[in-house]
Amino acid sequence: MASTRKVGYKCRIATVLLILLGSIAGLIAVAVIQGHWRSKEYSLEYGIVIDSGSSRSNIYLYEWPGEKENETGVVTEKLNCKVSGVAISELKNDPKKDAQTWKGFRDCMKTVSEAIPAKKHKTTPLFLGATAGMRLLQEKDMQRANEVLDSLKEYLQSLPFDFQNASIITGQEEGLYGWITVNYLMDNFIEKTLWNTYIRPQSSKTVGSMDLGGASTQIAFAVNEDLTGDDYLHVKLYGYPYNVYTHSFLCYGKNEAGKRLLDKVIQESSDPANVDNPCYPNGVNETIPASDIYDTECTKKPKNYRPDQKYMITGSGNSEECRRIVKSMFDFTSCSSAHCSFDGVEQPPVTGAFMAYAGYFYVVRALLMNESTDTIRPAEYDEFKTSMKQLCNTPWSELRTQKEWVSDRYLRTYCFATHYIFSLLNDGYKFDATTWKDIHFQKEVKSTSVGWSLGYMLSSSNMIPSEVNEVLPFTNPVFAGLIFLFSALTIITVILIFIILIRTCY
Repeated sequence: MASTRKVGYKCRIATVLLILLGSIAGLIAVAVIQGHWRSKEYSLEYGIVIDSGSSRSNIYLYEWPGEKENETGVVTEKLNCKVSGVAISELKNDPKKDAQTWKGFRDCMKTVSEAIPAKKHKTTPLFLGATAGMRLLQEKDMQRANEVLDSLKEYLQSLPFDFQNASIITGQEEGLYGWITVNYLMDNFIEKTLWNTYIRPQSSKTVGSMDLGGASTQIAFAVNEDLTGDDYLHVKLYGYPYNVYTHSFLCYGKNEAGKRLLDKVIQESSDPANVDNPCYPNGVNETIPASDIYDTECTKKPKNYRPDQKYMITGSGNSEECRRIVKSMFDFTSCSSAHCSFDGVEQPPVTGAFMAYAGYFYVVRALLMNESTDTIRPAEYDEFKTSMKQLCNTPWSELRTQKEWVSDRYLRTYCFATHYIFSLLNDGYKFDATTWKDIHFQKEVKSTSVGWSLGYMLSSSNMIPSEVNEVLPFTNPVFAGLIFLFSALTIITVILIFIILIRTCY
């Protein structure tokens, strides 16, 4: 009897100890996991990129966990602020517009500053990249281009951030950075295993990149390594080599191409007071000063040019005529290589998937959708052509009702823009009925805007290493997951032992 009590007493002590052990294990798991995520919360790093394009400037704020800066896919867009006023290429022309633009910069930078913890300001890199608008200004007026950049550098250096650079990037760089952005966001460069080692994705495929801006357009895609030439860039990312074909066409952005179209219809017209434009919907009437068309390096000024001359443009909404004129804007005859896009530019055949963004997205969304959305349903080659023809042949009053979510300023240009995109992709880059389905028109990936700015920051800050640096184990959510799994198994084991003790002791 006494021995039975002694055994029962020992069993109760063992049971209490097991319960305490299980509780402690659970508490440790919770504390470790909470501590991990709390440390992650306070280890965010930030980067700022100002994209100064031909139409306006956009300021992007990116963030990423500091301890994982070399992983792929961890950088996300925290905010995007559109700078009010004119593009920087139009600065130092009109003091009132200059003042509005500088106010736009100050307002956006205030918003950005408030989104970054004050203790992180001094370590947050700040970049400004100017694109085709400033490339054109360089050709037209080098002195003014330099003055604009100098004034921007002076302003950006006065901010409480780690100012890195303000420069005009080349079209080739713009294409490459866009390609890096697309494939970085889609995790095509590298992926990490459960055991915290980096491997190349099994498919090792990349996605082509196509950007349509206001003054230029870029195409970039990976090709076989044995191809060489001025448009081929050899890059090494995460230890793997890539041979990227990339070409930028200056003056082939949507806005500059629109000016060139107007020049063509004016040249074909005998009466400047009544110029027929088949690429405007029937019912559109617009008076355009000559300076809006010819005050650019992309259109040749006519004889007896007067900036204040007015042209009356009348839309006739004729898809077939619009197609003819748009196609005449490209030179498809001169080619000294086996394969060319247009204007005598060599281009290997397009293969695989492509992402088309920026101007492509907005125009195609207006073509295929009757509401504002961040996604576009896929369209077959023939459906795209049919929709394009219907849009152009729809009277202006009816079109405004169908697409009331699109402002008149842009909607009147979309007959031209859809034909232009079709000719660029079909006649220029040689996408056909078979490969058209491989084009994905997108605005964002993982809530991050697709464009050259992210790739520019990643490259300029060396966040994508040429070689893979393996991160030390247990510095990411895998650690928290393993701790949770271990603790859960410990608790289950304790419970099982507890059950066995109960049955044994009682």
